[in-house]
Amino acid sequence: MMEKGKISALQMAMFMYPTIVATAILSIPSITAKYAQNDLWLSPIIGSFIGYIAVIIAYKLHTYYPGETLIQFSKHIIGRFPGKILSFLILFFYIVTTGQIVREYSDFIVGFFLFQTPISAISASMVLLCAFVVYGGLEVLGRVAQLFFPIFVIPLLLFIILLSPDFEFGNILPILDNGILPPLKGAIVPSGWFMEFFLIIFFLPFLTDEKKGLKYGAMTVTGVMITLVLVNLIVLFVLGITTASKDYPLMTTGRYASLANFFENLESVIMAVWILGAFAKISVFFYASTLGVAQWLNLSDYRLAVWPVGILIVQLSFWAIPNSMDLNRYLEKAFPIFGFIIQILIPLFLLAIAIIRKRNSKKAKSS
Repeated sequence: MMEKGKISALQMAMFMYPTIVATAILSIPSITAKYAQNDLWLSPIIGSFIGYIAVIIAYKLHTYYPGETLIQFSKHIIGRFPGKILSFLILFFYIVTTGQIVREYSDFIVGFFLFQTPISAISASMVLLCAFVVYGGLEVLGRVAQLFFPIFVIPLLLFIILLSPDFEFGNILPILDNGILPPLKGAIVPSGWFMEFFLIIFFLPFLTDEKKGLKYGAMTVTGVMITLVLVNLIVLFVLGITTASKDYPLMTTGRYASLANFFENLESVIMAVWILGAFAKISVFFYASTLGVAQWLNLSDYRLAVWPVGILIVQLSFWAIPNSMDLNRYLEKAFPIFGFIIQILIPLFLLAIAIIRKRNSKKAKSS
């Protein structure tokens, strides 16, 4: 096995939480508000069901092929050549998605803070930083997650407390005035983020307590769902019906936060938390992509693929997503569809074949 490191299920949960939440807290409120209006807080609850499904599928596949990732065991399920093609499609999706995350991060930084800085410099510097973590291995990623997790969560909790005087709780009413259909439509985009939980398929083989993988995976889905519900409620209570017209509603609400006329205009706090989350998310996707590429190419050490994959990610952040308008359109229209095919439909297909093969082998042994 080219990765010798081991992490705990808790460490996996600690880096999967910011991996999903980091970009979701900025984009999801405005997108869901377009469809669900004042019921936008219901959409993450509905969308979270696909997250539980992704975790269950990943864990079930892992139980059939322990010690191997999706790239390795797909050839055992559908054959060597079809498995290689399928693995290539999955890796291509994750590398492109990593590029999209880098582009989203860079657009946000340039658009709100570093107006004169070339976007290429911002993208390259973040990928370079993440490359050092990926090169360090899975244990380094786990320790970084342990270190940054409280720094990521505590400011969000303080942010809620500071904003509470500005809450207009009446903005939530009337609940389900137009029925359940608007929140269902609003749940399509958040479900794209929840599908990313399938990424744990790359980490389950390296857990010291593999049996806890399902439990901690499901707990992380619940934690993410609660966080997104709270974020959507905060934005709704502060901005009301204007939420849908804001590109980054959570940044706008930061201007309302105030404590004793001293702690004010906390956009910088949100930016710091978001950069931390984006760093964790890019590192996790980067690591999974690099490990997958190395396994697909049968390399002796996955570190050989770190720098080539990193360069490809930077390039794809510009090639795949030319501008911020295309990025928003991609997140709203294409991302949930591609995510469903790659992270739910294909794994479900592989799981079904694995179950059938297991039953057939048991019948053959009994006969």
